[in-house]
Amino acid sequence: MNPLLISLAAAALMVLGAWLGTVLRRSLPRQHLDDQSKDVVRLGSGLIATVTALVLGLLITSAKGTYETQRSEIKTIAAKLVLLDELLKRYGPEARAAREMQRVAMGPMIDRIWGQRAISPPTGGAPYQPSLEGEKVYEAVEALAPQTDVQRSLKFRALAIVASITEARVLLFEESEAGLPTAILVIVVFWLTILFAGYTLFTAVNPTSGVILAVIALSASGAIFLILELNDPFGGLMQISPDPLRNALGVLSS
Repeated sequence: MNPLLISLAAAALMVLGAWLGTVLRRSLPRQHLDDQSKDVVRLGSGLIATVTALVLGLLITSAKGTYETQRSEIKTIAAKLVLLDELLKRYGPEARAAREMQRVAMGPMIDRIWGQRAISPPTGGAPYQPSLEGEKVYEAVEALAPQTDVQRSLKFRALAIVASITEARVLLFEESEAGLPTAILVIVVFWLTILFAGYTLFTAVNPTSGVILAVIALSASGAIFLILELNDPFGGLMQISPDPLRNALGVLSS
């Protein structure tokens, strides 16, 4: 889903709701637009506005929390990669091949997250599978034959770090699949459209009020845009920076 197009479509639906309110005001009999009807619409609009504000606030908070969690996980992966390289360096020359495989695996991992193979639900519905490069790194570390207690300890810690990196990548994959349920988006836009229809049901729209309604619609759709952008942390205008992993790759290559 393109967040910008969806938010603009939501704004257009809100403006359409305002237009429908104007049409109803001109079409309904006068007795349907009396003070009692106005009170009912006012009370109903207040309830819908309150519920909509609560839902939008919760959605923004939830999306922001997920965004920050994934950004933290990227930094954690970068730190663990540097630590893994340091452990293999201390292990000795025997771990040189594993270190080289780790450097080679970094590029495909970055491409898989941010590039053409960015994190997304698999087309075939298959569960997440570790990359071939990552498996080779694990196999290379596992194949090490320690000769001393220090090397055995370093190998054990290196295997634990490789496993934790894989776990962090699985978490990124699972969190990226969550997104914003379409039903919630449709219901929120419906509520906003009803609100805009209520705004113009009892009040004539002049150029000034029309512009104000358009600005309000854009503001409300801006909240939807933020939610959709935060739910797509590896793409769009607010994507998480790959700099931590690139910086780690620079350390590994030094």
